[in-house]
Order: sequence, then structure tokens, then C-alpha cells
Amino acid sequence: MPSSECDILIGIDAGTSVIKAVAFDLRGRQIASAEIPNRYVSGPNGAVTQSLNQTWSDCAQAIVDLGKKVANLAKRTAAVSVTGQGDGTWLVDKHNDAVGDAWLWLDGRASDTVIRLKASDTERQRFECTGTGLSSCQQGVQLAHMVAHHPELLARADAALHCKDWLFLKLTGVRATDPSEASFTFGDFRNRQYSDDVIDALGLRAHQHLLPEIVDGSHNTVALHAAAAKQTGLLAGTPVSLGYVDMVSTALGAGVCTADENVACSVVGSTGVHMRAVKCEDVYLNADGTGYVIALPIAGKVCQVQSNMAAALNIDWVLGLATDVLADFGHSPSRAELVNRIEPWMQSSRPGELIYHPYISAAGERGPFVNGAARASFVGFSSQHRFADVVRAVVESLGMAARDCYGAMGELPSEIRLSGGAARSGSLRSIFAASVGAKVRLSKRDEAGAAGAAMMSAVAIGAYDNMQQCVAEWVTPLLSEAEDPDPELVEVYGSLYPCYQQAREQLEPVWRELLQRNEKSSQKLDSTRN
Repeated sequence: MPSSECDILIGIDAGTSVIKAVAFDLRGRQIASAEIPNRYVSGPNGAVTQSLNQTWSDCAQAIVDLGKKVANLAKRTAAVSVTGQGDGTWLVDKHNDAVGDAWLWLDGRASDTVIRLKASDTERQRFECTGTGLSSCQQGVQLAHMVAHHPELLARADAALHCKDWLFLKLTGVRATDPSEASFTFGDFRNRQYSDDVIDALGLRAHQHLLPEIVDGSHNTVALHAAAAKQTGLLAGTPVSLGYVDMVSTALGAGVCTADENVACSVVGSTGVHMRAVKCEDVYLNADGTGYVIALPIAGKVCQVQSNMAAALNIDWVLGLATDVLADFGHSPSRAELVNRIEPWMQSSRPGELIYHPYISAAGERGPFVNGAARASFVGFSSQHRFADVVRAVVESLGMAARDCYGAMGELPSEIRLSGGAARSGSLRSIFAASVGAKVRLSKRDEAGAAGAAMMSAVAIGAYDNMQQCVAEWVTPLLSEAEDPDPELVEVYGSLYPCYQQAREQLEPVWRELLQRNEKSSQKLDSTRN
């Protein structure tokens, strides 16, 4: 147990767009938070990269800023825990310096490598070991792509880390990864260790030395080293826990692991992440070989995950259309004003009139199917439809996508815990409930990812005997009352979903044809300019 003077846990959540440092007391009450906008760069051929050094500098600054909000933060901190954006490839050399910029999970350069690896006769064996479908997001695929196309990067590399692993290295000087990312990328979800069969299936045996030690941050901590203490303002020697990947940390903080049966958790942020906690022996491995199986910081339990590349990003896109049109007439509404219009637009439109496929990401889709060419589309327009109908179709698509994802994980859940900014919309919660046919509860936890990370350190330092005790105090009291699905909407969306699914399947060859056509047009334009 920490001393009585040490009454604060710091959870760090290094997301794609924001790095947050959040202070909690030992019983889970949030005290203060600080955040720094994250920065990444989009490049040719689907490249999306981020500076390792800038990410660490921003993380350290977030902790410094937190210290300005919490009196005596350094002396009061019992432990620090870090989680962050999953997948991606963060290479370091033998001196622990960055080997170029990180390839983020948004990076689409390895799409062709996914196609090649999926055609291998070892692919099903790899999937049944990891429980995780191949995607250009993943470090294993990105490393395989580097072997073929960027060997100069691997020649300089001495370790392949993920975002949170890089920050843990800067905090402690220790190279490590956690059981969640290690097992769903390179290992076996049953024993949480690396698997030679998986590494061979990815063609990475010659590069196996890049994989760091696996450390479970719910059992072990490492002391904050002096250089990091100087940069963050914390005390050298403060225990640091390496959290599980952000998807699991957020699910943990939002309520996926309470004592209730057949519940699930959806995080509706820029992306859509749909998760359910199951015993290892109850994992459903679908025939398509998609989704993730990610270890939870609870013995024998894993999180089955299907993740949409884009969720609220679709809402941002449709609101952007309104912004562009209004700007042509000299109006400049704020984003808040447009968001406040969503509910009136929903009320003035009829449910289930249109189908929208929410594949707005330039990297395609990864759940419940993997297709780098997937693109957004509307089906069913007629002259009677107006902008309100467009907005409704976009919001309804998030419910359809959730139904698609949960169906790929087996039995549909009876209750969904919702987290993320978009989940605060009553219309969206109603659509989720009716689309899946499940009750919904809103998690009132503002910073679920940072809370999930902090919960791991709470168990590691002995503030709780086990994670179940921690969940009972940190999570369960912050779940709202259950909202039942509207029977009329259940009927509407029940009949709409087969149309949504059939249209998606029929459009797949069109996506590929369009992508190839656009690539040829871009190449022709580039050659003309040169």
C-alpha cells in the first residue's frame, strides 16, 4: 500500500489527437486533468506518421501542466500509469533514439502486404492463435511491409515499440510492451506470450530480436528515472506502470468488466470500438478472420473487439458539408452551433429512410471486415430527401456499424456501456439500443482511458487486492440507469440492417475499381505536373 502522503494516481492516455495526464485519488475520483494536442503528418501513398521525440515532449508537458493544477503533485503521486493509441510501429535504435517517425495505426501503406499475407496457407493458424485479423494498422503487418520495401529502417532498428511503450521507455529507461499488444500482434491470447508460429506466418523470424520483453503493469512497476523526473516535475523513483493498450484501458474504465453478464462496451469517438469481455475458452473466432482478441488485466479473460476506422469522423464530415455551403453565403457557424442542430435535424427526419456506410477513412475499414479500398456511400436517395435526412442517415450508420461488429463476435449483447463524446447524444444512444436490440448505459467517466490505466497501477501498488475490487469502486457507481430500446425503432432498424449489410457486400468490387481508377488518375496528374 502507498503511504498516506501519496494519495494520487496519474493516468496518461496518449491518444491519436490528444495526450492527456489525469490525476485521480486512490478511490477513483478525478481531481484534475491536462492535455496537449497531438500532431501527426499525412504523406503520400497513405503514410501517416508522428514524431517520437515530439510525442514524449508533449507527454512530459502534459504532466508539468497537471502539476500546475494539483498542489504538491510530485510528493502526492503514488504511481503513474501510461496507455496510448494501439497498433503502429515506433522504432528505436540501440541507443533508444528514434529511427525516423512512427508509423501510426492510421497509416495505410501496408495494405498490399495485408493482401499478400492473407493469401498464405498459414493465415488461419495465425488468426486462431492471436484471435486477431490482419490489418495495415498493425505492427506485425507494418514490419513485414518494411522488410519488403523499407529495409533501411529495420537495419537501424534495435526494438519495435508501440506508442505507450515508447513513453514507458522515456519514463523509466526500460524497453517493454504489455501482454495485450504483444499477444494480439505476435502471440497467443491464451498464454499471453509471443508465438513462433505467428512470427513465422508474418515472415519476421529474422527480426524477432526487435520484440521487447512483455511486462504486466497490473503486477509490476518500474521506478521513474532521474531524467524523466527532471522533465516532468515528478520525483525520481515514483512507481510507473505500463498499461494495456488504449482500447482495453478505455473499456476497463467505461465498464466492460463489471460483474454483470452478457454486457459490452462501445467507445464512440473519432473511431468506433466495440468490445465484450469473455473467458478465453468462450472466444468466438469468426470465419472471416477479423477483429481483435486482446488480453484484459484479469486472469483468464480477454476483450473481443471489432473496431470501425471511423465513427464520429463521419459526423464531422457531414457537418463540414454544412460549413462549406454556409461559408459560400458568408456565414461562419461554430462547430458547437452545428452540433446543437443535430437533434432538431434528427427530429425533423424519419428513421430508416436512407442507408449510409460510414467508411469515410482514407485507410478503408477494419471491422467487421478488412478492406483498405472501402469507402462511404449513400443508398436510397430520392427528390424528397433533404439535409436532415442525410444527417440522420450518418448518425444511424454508427448504430448499423455497431450491429455489424457485434454480430461478428457471436451472440449480441443484452446491454452496452457507451463512452466517448458522441455517446452523450440521446438520439445516438437510442439508435445504438434499437440497432443492437440492447439496453444502453452511459459511462459518466470523463477520461475512461486514463482511468483504466490508473486502475492498473492501483492494483499494482496494492491499493486493491485485485482488479474486480477496483472495478467495483472506480467504475460501477459511474454507470447511468439503463435505457431500454424503443420497440418501434427496433423494428425499423431490424429490417434496415439486412439491406445495410447486403449493400456493403455488393459494393466491395466497386470500391476496388474506384481506388485503382483514382490511383491511376493521380499518377497521370503527377507525371503531367513533373
